[in-house]
Amino acid sequence: MAHPIVTDLETIAFSTAAENGFDLCGVQVFTHLKPMTMQVQIRQAGGGDVSLEDCARFSGPMGEAIDTSKILDEAYVLEISSPGIDAQLITDRDFKTFRGFPIKVSFRDEKNIELNKAGLLHQRSADHLHLNIKGKIIAIPRNNVIEVSLTSPTG
Repeated sequence: MAHPIVTDLETIAFSTAAENGFDLCGVQVFTHLKPMTMQVQIRQAGGGDVSLEDCARFSGPMGEAIDTSKILDEAYVLEISSPGIDAQLITDRDFKTFRGFPIKVSFRDEKNIELNKAGLLHQRSADHLHLNIKGKIIAIPRNNVIEVSLTSPTG
């Protein structure tokens, strides 16, 4: 069961993020730590990357909002961060950002058999996902792709 203040902190974080040009991605509260630790993850409302400066800029208003609410009567640590890289590539932005990175593609072939291929992301066009496997570019029809995820350079 979640700590009773988590919902209140999420509400405060959501409104504070919106007021400061960010989207709230998540809030975690670690009440078993002394002092209590609250981790808030944000993204740019316009879809841009979150910088260290953004985290520092958001920390002040978030801390003030918590203090003003008076829902915490004990010391706490506030950590602001971005959610990091999602292992799955989904949006056009993901495919542009991670061009050249190692990926694994799950897809169905023409016989509807599920296959996996690993290589470097070459590009994603309107119709195909292009994968570089040892210098050879293969095209997988987008409507056959099940999932694309980042992998380590060694696979």
